[in-house]
Amino acid sequence: MTYADLVKRLKKHGLKDETEAGITMKPKRGSFTAIFFLACVAALELEQVVLEEI
Repeated sequence: MTYADLVKRLKKHGLKDETEAGITMKPKRGSFTAIFFLACVAALELEQVVLEEI
């Protein structure tokens, strides 16, 4: 999975303004929100997330 792939998947889930650069900068800016995390989980079609592995 590349950032470009994630951008495409996020667009399918309604996050149309996300870019590869924007996604890579979120942690550096401190703007990686829980809502964005959940959107990524949905876009990646993950059935579960084990928090201990993050």
